[in-house]
Amino acid sequence: MDASDDLIIAGRRFSSRLMIGTGKFPNSEALRCAIEASGAEIITVALRRVDLEHPESESILPAIDRSRQLILPNTSGARTADEAVRLARLARASCLEPWIKLELTPEARYLLPDPLETLRAAERLVAEGFVVLPYIQADPVLAKRLEEAGTATVMPLGAPIGSNRGLRTRDMLRIIIEQSNIPVVVDAGLGAPSHAAEAMEMGADAVLVNTALSDARDHGAMAKAFAMAVAAGRMAYLAGLGPTRETAEASSPLTGFLFENKNG
Repeated sequence: MDASDDLIIAGRRFSSRLMIGTGKFPNSEALRCAIEASGAEIITVALRRVDLEHPESESILPAIDRSRQLILPNTSGARTADEAVRLARLARASCLEPWIKLELTPEARYLLPDPLETLRAAERLVAEGFVVLPYIQADPVLAKRLEEAGTATVMPLGAPIGSNRGLRTRDMLRIIIEQSNIPVVVDAGLGAPSHAAEAMEMGADAVLVNTALSDARDHGAMAKAFAMAVAAGRMAYLAGLGPTRETAEASSPLTGFLFENKNG
């Protein structure tokens, strides 16, 4: 892909359409290896898991090259709009860029995002000048409301966080992609490179992956596989996938030349 196909979020250009989460990796070296192999330029970090005042003491932040990668703090663990806004303000006060991945998950079993609190928090954060990337259920109506509120992207889930189940929300994702005027990032549930490729073939602008990389035996190799799958899916989308058909259709024209040749 050339620069003309860069991912643009809030006026900022990114050559990679793969975002990486930093949770669950066994150590900082595994995380560093995955980030490097992925080519990702946006790296999410849960604010509740790091000490932003003493980054040198953390295993996560030193693995990120801030000259090449944007740290995207997320509000993972927040249950209400008030909690999410408070975390976002803490991140900005710690000299991080005012970009925030908005996550509001009030229940622990399925970690499904709260649509009402997410919209409330997004409206407040946009008003305060944050670049907001909200994690949501695959709800086309909510996606439009967030776009109208001024968020920089929408990030609908493919399946529950950490489930590795792939695109269980295909139909709703297609509607969100069709209707959206801002980038759509498929976030959560992608467990294999083929899942990422499928999301990109559908027209998603990017994907975010974490558990599939941290679960892998070879973190770097899996990250590279995802990067290749994202690039392939994007290329296929731009090339134009052929239509699906209910019946067979010959790839070569059916003519009578065999019979003509025999009779000749």
